[in-house]
Amino acid sequence: MEVKGINLQELSLLGKVLNTYKVRQLILWLGDVGSIIIATIISMNLTNVKNITNVDNLILPMSIYIIYNTISFLKCKCYTSLWRYAGEEEMLSVLTACVFYIIPLYLTLNILGENYNLLFYIVNTILIIAFTGGLRLVYRTGRRLKIRTKSMQGSTKVLVVGGGSAGEIIINELKENPQLNKCPIGIIDDDINKVGRTIHNVRILGQTINIEEIVKKYEVDEIILAMASVSNERKKEIIEICKNTKCKLKTIPGIYEIIDGKVDIKKIRDVAIEDLLGREPIKVNLGEMSDYIQDKVVLVTGGGGSIGSELCRQIASFSPKHLIILDNYENNAYAIQQELIRLYGQEKLNLSTIIASIRETVRMDEIFNEYRPEVVFHAAAHKHVPLMEKSPSEAIKNNIFGTKNVAELAHKYKAKRMVLISTDKAVNPTNIMGATKRAAEMIIQTMNEKSETEFVAVRFGNVLGSNGSVIPLFKKQIAEGGPITVTHPDIIRYFMTIPEAVQLVIQAGAMAKGGEIFVLDMGDPVRIVDLAKNLIRLSGFEPDVDIKIEYSGLRPGEKLYEELLMSEEGLAKTENKKIFIGKQVEVDLQKVDMHLEMLKKVVDNEKVELIDNLMREFVSTYIRPEEANRKEKVDEVAITN
Repeated sequence: MEVKGINLQELSLLGKVLNTYKVRQLILWLGDVGSIIIATIISMNLTNVKNITNVDNLILPMSIYIIYNTISFLKCKCYTSLWRYAGEEEMLSVLTACVFYIIPLYLTLNILGENYNLLFYIVNTILIIAFTGGLRLVYRTGRRLKIRTKSMQGSTKVLVVGGGSAGEIIINELKENPQLNKCPIGIIDDDINKVGRTIHNVRILGQTINIEEIVKKYEVDEIILAMASVSNERKKEIIEICKNTKCKLKTIPGIYEIIDGKVDIKKIRDVAIEDLLGREPIKVNLGEMSDYIQDKVVLVTGGGGSIGSELCRQIASFSPKHLIILDNYENNAYAIQQELIRLYGQEKLNLSTIIASIRETVRMDEIFNEYRPEVVFHAAAHKHVPLMEKSPSEAIKNNIFGTKNVAELAHKYKAKRMVLISTDKAVNPTNIMGATKRAAEMIIQTMNEKSETEFVAVRFGNVLGSNGSVIPLFKKQIAEGGPITVTHPDIIRYFMTIPEAVQLVIQAGAMAKGGEIFVLDMGDPVRIVDLAKNLIRLSGFEPDVDIKIEYSGLRPGEKLYEELLMSEEGLAKTENKKIFIGKQVEVDLQKVDMHLEMLKKVVDNEKVELIDNLMREFVSTYIRPEEANRKEKVDEVAITN
């Protein structure tokens, strides 16, 4: 209800809050008055200043004490602090307030004929500080115990793994924030000398090998991994142990956030599937990467996508002369634009965001002409396999002719280097998306033959958490209570995190001489059903008990495994052990041009029925999924169970 613009409900609520606040202030003041009376009586008795049995002798000094104390406490804001959070600063304000009025009090009492000795003032001041400060600490302790006792009822029992600085921070945060409804019941640490000791009254119960029995004994609900400096491999081993429990797993950031003091309760996150990869941090040559990006005009096509946006983040850290984000979807482009502006500001980063399609020759020519990019990262592409099977002409227009358009403009405007983001699906492709990406690689190789621009491609597998990745889908299905749908029990894929992949893409670009297809080391292949089971366990459930797994069958164009090399290619090592160069395959320039002309006519006239045969002529390694799945069996030894 509103009366002339005044919300009566809000006014009523404000009135209640103010009344509660004033009542608490009054109670605290009365407590201070009581403290002053008791302190004065005791100090008079201890210093033998006068006969304290006569009440008349007490009225005047106590009244003056109360008046001066109240004025001083108000001046020092001793009644405005939230005493449930009382600490050193609040106690210091009480001390200051009590000392602040000693001289005026002494002069006033002497003028009125109350001549007390110096010892009385010293004892009385100490007692008043002790009583008024103690009153506040008792209030704080009682209130916190009340909240903690209330929150303990039905609270989540937490086991903290890590008895170092990070573990101490987490335990302290959990105790300081009872509203989180999490109770630390124990700590795990591999240092045998720490077992049996306590941190903030929480006992170190055992080592990591004891996690399962401790979880059962204490009925633990949640495990928080507080090991900032542990290696990724060791972290993976500990997560594997924790997965055997039904506890929900959470973790904290790395050692650098601990050093910077940035870790608090808000930084704790769920253990992600990335933590199970167990790979050590990638080592890159920052000098090489900086040399070809710093003070250069850099264009990222598809800059709003999963890979493109991460490219923009990492490129921005190398101080380019001008970073251009190009995407045909404005929401994604806007999101990364605003993120970079928040991080760097308009002064530190010269940033332009352009909405355009790589298919549009005239529009793209205008952009290249205006900005003259020196380095081009081409991440724009249609990547969703089943959707492209339904719309093959769109895949061709975007992945083939969009790439051709960008490559020709890079040549025309004399860009120093163009890096194509490719995929393992381009190897012996069984779908139109993979075939178009292999065709894009061939275009890059042909352009390199006739241009001063260095054209290279970087090929890698799936990235965790990208648009279209199975991980977001699995998480959504788990949140809905299941079932999780997996296409086939034997399907495997290579996985890498987005930052990992992008770091290596930029590093590969620094190594480029022109014409290479760089292949990233994706580690061991992962069985998708194992990925699903791990996600279920990390969410605190049991596979096929709490969350069912169902098999839906291979989708159109999908094969059981992905490869990173074609059979005729071989691998050459580079200085970076995570990056290899595929042996260059001879590409017939005339045939490529001929097939491109034929494809152009077909897609322009929307003759979809001709696409399949024409693409198989263009990309000779393009085979049908059933042929690929029949051709090879999955190597069980290579799969990480």
